[in-house]
Amino acid sequence: MTVVQLEEGLLDVVKHVDIVTFREAMTEKSDDYDVAFVEGSITRPADIPRIEKIRERAKVLVALGACATLGGVNCLKNRFPMEEAMEVVYGKDAGYFETFPARPVDAVVQVDYYIHGCPINPNEFLKVFHSILQGRPYAVPDRPVCVECRLKENVCLLEKGLTCMGPVTRAGCEALCPSHGTYCFGCRGLVSEPNRDSESHLLQIHGLTPEEVAGRFDIYTHGGYPARKGVAA
Repeated sequence: MTVVQLEEGLLDVVKHVDIVTFREAMTEKSDDYDVAFVEGSITRPADIPRIEKIRERAKVLVALGACATLGGVNCLKNRFPMEEAMEVVYGKDAGYFETFPARPVDAVVQVDYYIHGCPINPNEFLKVFHSILQGRPYAVPDRPVCVECRLKENVCLLEKGLTCMGPVTRAGCEALCPSHGTYCFGCRGLVSEPNRDSESHLLQIHGLTPEEVAGRFDIYTHGGYPARKGVAA
């Protein structure tokens, strides 16, 4: 829905492309496309042939949002045996549903561009869009969210006693959450060389248990899927 809310930015998009399928915004659909923006993680056996079919047809495939790029909050179920997770969610009807451990799109097919975040940054969406038009790669920032907080002159939330993941989370969101008074949840995944020990120490100083700290690190990526740099073709 962030894309729908681009307003004038969306006008810039439609000047350059024909949108043939967009479930959230239009009823028409077509299987004839060059670029596919894919949301959501792979959570069911039926998702595999579906994403493979999309990959075959698209010249460019973009993973859009935390679920597609990292596995997202759907990966929380990976902490439990699938039978247990199914029973908790569906109860006596669990046998009617098929599922397996959640995973990002690139666990199944090649991804050309990555737009991280939950929600995504609309400005980053436009940057990636123009990179695709120009046939050049887009490198996802590999610096911590703290850098963007400094640029915005935000008071560090750790100094306020909040348990923020900004020191180890990949930037590019323009420090959205800290700028509005809430801590970073890590929805863009970890930087390539996160200082886990230092961040874990900070979080425990602010009252989290070791188990809670571990949960903060893998809330979007349980199963070990790292944030990709998003360099494309």
